Amino acid sequence: MSNSHLFLKSGFPRAPLQNGIGRYVCQLQRITLKYCKTSGSSKGMREFLEQELVDFSRANPGVVVYVKPRRHRTAVMSAEFLNGERTWINCRNNTREEISKWIQVLKQSNGRAEEMRLRKHWHTDVPSVQGAWTPFTHRHPSANVTDFPCKELSELKLEEQSATEKLLELYLAQRNTAAAGESATKSEEAK
Repeated sequence: MSNSHLFLKSGFPRAPLQNGIGRYVCQLQRITLKYCKTSGSSKGMREFLEQELVDFSRANPGVVVYVKPRRHRTAVMSAEFLNGERTWINCRNNTREEISKWIQVLKQSNGRAEEMRLRKHWHTDVPSVQGAWTPFTHRHPSANVTDFPCKELSELKLEEQSATEKLLELYLAQRNTAAAGESATKSEEAK
């Protein structure tokens, strides 16, 4: 077993700014495409720039694209995200299709926040000592293997009387017996 998980950042899962609840906001803020104009290892990047860059820019107006030619350097793609994360991908000897796929991966990701080691699978701003509640928290385990709809489980369950209800019932019974005793004594006196 490897210990590579020890070197990952730890944290809790979160959707940036509740992304996807109201509308989706692309987390890719800007992308920089660096390439060499003459190097053979940058051929795929040059083809991407000539054939697909304009279409990508029109389809994604929220992503700023920078193109940076550099002499005698390998092709590199660096991306910056809204949460401040930065990542880069070496595009040496990649084809135009591979570069297009990498750009789509960056557009759909959230930077290095996805590579985070999760401490828990949920997070709440107001924690509870009672733990996480689900609709099945206090259910009997036999409900897991029951075929639904089930007549037995859909019937109304009469709950046990509460202490207040029991006290009220005793009070009313005592009052009725006292009233019956008074009426009996009145009837005897009347005779």
